[in-house]
Amino acid sequence: MATAAVAPVSRGVLHGRGTWSAREDRLPSAVWLAVLWLGMLLGFGTDMKRFAHEAPAPHTVIYVHAVVFSVWMLLLTAQVLLVLGNRVAWHKKLGWFSAGWAVLMLVLGPWAAMSSQANVINIPGAYDPQFLSVNLADIVAFAVLLAWGILLRKNPAAHKRMMILSTVALADPGFSRFSGYMHPQEPHSAFVWFWYTFYGNVLLVVLMAGWDWWKGRLMRSFAFGSAFLVALLAWASAVYFWTPWHNLTNVWVTAWARRGW
Repeated sequence: MATAAVAPVSRGVLHGRGTWSAREDRLPSAVWLAVLWLGMLLGFGTDMKRFAHEAPAPHTVIYVHAVVFSVWMLLLTAQVLLVLGNRVAWHKKLGWFSAGWAVLMLVLGPWAAMSSQANVINIPGAYDPQFLSVNLADIVAFAVLLAWGILLRKNPAAHKRMMILSTVALADPGFSRFSGYMHPQEPHSAFVWFWYTFYGNVLLVVLMAGWDWWKGRLMRSFAFGSAFLVALLAWASAVYFWTPWHNLTNVWVTAWARRGW
């Protein structure tokens, strides 16, 4: 009896749409989500003792920010689990609520970053206004990739990857806290500091891209989105050491502190 020929895997192809069953992407999505959770729990877990004894006490918006961003991780987890459980209709309904929740994050992310710096403006060593480059890169990448993912919602393979990638843009607060715990002395080179701060983001991008390349499922949108994310993180690292950026962000934070937000 003749058997059908198996089409060879085309690892060099950048797909516009998935030519495979959407079910085949469900387990990898859960794995990438688990790596995200691992980085967040390790980083914030090792930093919890320092945060609990921080002086002066963090502004209230920091706690609100923590709750809102944690809920986002729970929403993303619920979305992945709903798809794994074949509850696609519920996934779609929760998706619009999640998109609305993301708007809160776009407000609270920059607000918390500015308030955090303003809170320690008179404490040498703690005050680090140029770190706003990281906060800015994270939230811009999140917003762009999330909007891109929503636009691709009728393209399941691309949508899954872009939604995970949007949260990968927010991975560094967890992963970098862990690297800071393991090696408290920050590097003084932009190149080394990039890896010190953003190794978790890059690790997730490489793992996702490597798996898709191996399976012959590399998506065009994911490739371009990943390049955009890494370029933005590289920009954040470069300007972190740029004196004019330090001066500019110092002006921003000083003005913010005067308003008492």
